[in-house]
Amino acid sequence: MKNIYVKDIETGNKINDIFLVTEKNMAVSQKGSPYLNLRLRDKTGEIEGRVWENAAQLNRIFQKGDVIDIRSRAVNYRNVTQLSISQIAKMEDSDTNPADYSPASKSDIDEMFRELMLFVEKITTPPLKELLTAIFSDDEILYAFKRAPAAKGLHHFYIGGLLEHTLSVTRLLDLAANHYKHINKDLLITGGILHDIGKIHELSYKKIIDYTDVGRLIGHIVIGLELIDEKIASIEDFPEQLALELKHIVLSHHGALEYGSPKRPKTLEALIVNMIDDLDAKVNAFQEFIDGASDDESDWTPFHRLFERFIYKGK
Repeated sequence: MKNIYVKDIETGNKINDIFLVTEKNMAVSQKGSPYLNLRLRDKTGEIEGRVWENAAQLNRIFQKGDVIDIRSRAVNYRNVTQLSISQIAKMEDSDTNPADYSPASKSDIDEMFRELMLFVEKITTPPLKELLTAIFSDDEILYAFKRAPAAKGLHHFYIGGLLEHTLSVTRLLDLAANHYKHINKDLLITGGILHDIGKIHELSYKKIIDYTDVGRLIGHIVIGLELIDEKIASIEDFPEQLALELKHIVLSHHGALEYGSPKRPKTLEALIVNMIDDLDAKVNAFQEFIDGASDDESDWTPFHRLFERFIYKGK
């Protein structure tokens, strides 16, 4: 049973508790001594850990993805709190509660899905409505869609993150469709709902959020396209041009070739989905990083390596 969570750890604390190992590697110090570098997680966040003594021996006890019981002290290293670990014991799965180690959306999963389905109900183009109904009537797809994260680490990287991100994008697309002229709203909303559907197979999330083999080898854009193609094939007389424009939205939603899009946006709907998707992802990433910043005495977060900047938290 956990006693303290990552968000409550302060420098100087003795931390004798249970954590999930999300990263693990051996390294060598400047003095030539081996040490063990860990990244530990619970449902409130992640923290780095170091084993300086008996590193090789303790390294053999557990693997990445295991839950471990540690004896440690929280120390400050370069203005970041980390754990200096002296003892480690591997926990059996039967002795742990998975909910303690998997961060999840703060919003209610079923309520978010009900709201998303309200957007589906408003679609007046029969083939698009039939396609969405076919996809979310598939129990396997529905179960994964409600649980999957939206990414491994940058944004919405928690259980229910894909649904939360999809709903947020769809809300914003609904506003955009009412603001701009000459937009096919039904196509825009459908593209927004399905743009990341391939992530249900791209990412695994039972313990550690990581890429599956199919995720690494093919990726969520192609996975999503194949899923949509399969469902369209089951719908009689689905308009070829409509299918083409919908699939273009999915193929181009990352916006640029260097960001993984096979195509750049070439329709208004594809452009808007790309921009809204990027906006929602980055806003969430900013918010999560601000919320996870542990130094309450500073108005700034630590340096964000992916965004290459410090982020202002405000007064």
